[in-house]
Amino acid sequence: MKEQLDPNNLPKHIAVIMDGNGRWAKQQGFVDRIFGHRNALKAVKEAIEGCAEIGVKYLTLYAFSTENWNRPKAEVDALMMLLISALKDELEDMKKNNVRLDTIGAIDTLPESSQRVLRSAIEETKDNTGVVVILALSYSGKWDIITAAKKLAEQVKNGEIAIDDINEQLFEQSLDTKGIPNPDLMIRTGGDHRISNFMLWQLAYSELYIFEELFWPDFRREHLFEAILNYQERERRFGKTSEQIKKPINA
Repeated sequence: MKEQLDPNNLPKHIAVIMDGNGRWAKQQGFVDRIFGHRNALKAVKEAIEGCAEIGVKYLTLYAFSTENWNRPKAEVDALMMLLISALKDELEDMKKNNVRLDTIGAIDTLPESSQRVLRSAIEETKDNTGVVVILALSYSGKWDIITAAKKLAEQVKNGEIAIDDINEQLFEQSLDTKGIPNPDLMIRTGGDHRISNFMLWQLAYSELYIFEELFWPDFRREHLFEAILNYQERERRFGKTSEQIKKPINA
């Protein structure tokens, strides 16, 4: 499937909702959902390596939402420990494969040990020039928008900007994704047809690809290529008509 991809029409940024870990664990006969989370690490590695292989520049993984704090404490604690161990285990591979790590979300709400390991990994990969892997941690789209609104309100209050200065560009510069292009493609496993409070502003014109029967632990790079191939078959109009999109530049 990789050979069918058009290298000149790759999404620059892919966002992923990694859904179905708990259901996958149950399907395998395990009661503990963390079994699914542990087995999801292979899928994460496959997605990163697949993006690096074909030249996708940004990959954002919805790793932990603000709503996930409401899950049972044992599961949350296990997820935080899994984050630490995964970052430690994969750091050398990230450095060797020129992967740069970044993050979005209310990182200061994570346990101090998780923050420390995360920030260390970000620092150690900051000069890498390959695929940028962005972990969305303690993140939600509503949180991002509210935080941006507060920043702009503070600037207005301090006389740094006027209300009429606020436009889409300025608002985007206040989001946690500042400097990162909006996703061209959003992939979701697990069959649910919703964006679950993920990058609500940034996904406005993203193409969505839903895997109906595939749970995240079973995701492999061929699934990534399948989603990209489908993306390349679509016409992205951004509110325009097909005729406007196809119109020659000099016409």
